[in-house]
Amino acid sequence: MKPKVLIIGAVWVEPNSSAAGGRMLQLIQLFLAQHWQVTFACASQKSTKETSLTELGVKEVSIQLNSSSFDDFLNELQPTIVMFDRFMIEEQFGWRVAEHCPNALRILDTEDLHFLRKVRHQQYKKGENFSNEALLKAEDTKREIAAILRCDLSLIISSYELELLKILFKIDESLLYYLPFLFNKIDASQTQKWQSFEDKKDFIFIGNFYHKPNIDAVLTLKKQIWSTIKKQLPNVEMHIYGAYVNQQIKELHNAKEGFLIKGFAENSKSVISKAKVVLAPLNFGAGIKGKLTEAMICGTPSITSKIGAEGMHENLSWNGFIENNYKQFAKKAIELYTNKNSWEQSQKNGIEIINQIYDKDKLELPFINRIKQLQENIEQHRTKNFLGSLLQHETLQATKYMSKWIEEKNKPNM
Repeated sequence: MKPKVLIIGAVWVEPNSSAAGGRMLQLIQLFLAQHWQVTFACASQKSTKETSLTELGVKEVSIQLNSSSFDDFLNELQPTIVMFDRFMIEEQFGWRVAEHCPNALRILDTEDLHFLRKVRHQQYKKGENFSNEALLKAEDTKREIAAILRCDLSLIISSYELELLKILFKIDESLLYYLPFLFNKIDASQTQKWQSFEDKKDFIFIGNFYHKPNIDAVLTLKKQIWSTIKKQLPNVEMHIYGAYVNQQIKELHNAKEGFLIKGFAENSKSVISKAKVVLAPLNFGAGIKGKLTEAMICGTPSITSKIGAEGMHENLSWNGFIENNYKQFAKKAIELYTNKNSWEQSQKNGIEIINQIYDKDKLELPFINRIKQLQENIEQHRTKNFLGSLLQHETLQATKYMSKWIEEKNKPNM
């Protein structure tokens, strides 16, 4: 009997809007390649940017928060694997899955560690250095760690985050699975299609502007970095692309200064492929940065911060430069833009990173085997995870009755 996979999404899948959307599409395609039955359920409103999952053979279902109609849906579907898209979705629906489908394997796709990104943002705003102590105190940390413990397996996208969970939070390794982005290897047939150093032009930044690190990065580019670059390279432009551009970012557009807000890119690879260098001065954030892996896939070197490159390249040389100091960042941007040897070596570094760390052919089968192993030994696995069962018990007492109270409150008066 084919496994039935239910994915409960935080949002509908928008691979052209965010790295998270691309990541979700990769997982869906992986499950479909196993000939598993996949259902994607989501309580969010659809936009005009989501991809059609039905065309891939996935059943799409709109669901409601705090509604027993989801229980009926579960009982009818009877999934064998349930994957939660981010910890907030596990909080909302995890107890219902545990109650109505107790034998289903529960997987949490963290996307990135939200508490890490949020705490870093708070400390950045206060001008504080990032600290593990702040992570340990944060309310969101406790919520996300609790969701990880309640699930049978959590997918961790960054090697840095995997070590953080194991060392700082003492999470048992059997509950965690390192699964970065899944890409085809870059081969000669692909590199031959890339534009040359001479043909590429301009700098580029791309990112979803619902994402606060991206807003801050563009503000940093405009206020701290771009004027220095523009003085040395007066004929070069800075192109800013991304979904959901807000007014604050729109007002940065200045044609005279060559700082251009381009908005949503229907094809992100197309615009990155034409640019000579990606600039991403990220001051806070977490996880793997899709703009930077996409730059490597497009043969476009990049300059980013330590947090930008964190957990993305292991001990391999970066696809350009890693620099936190804004003056040095601008200097390196000019060097990379004008030095062909440096640029071409950076491009080669990017190929090595993708082929060694993100090779889907090397990553996919071990992950599928881990799922099958857990399914065969689920009772033993859960018995060892005492903290998880304890938190599941407490959650069933607290979250369950809060949800039921909301459901009753939302019923129309008779």
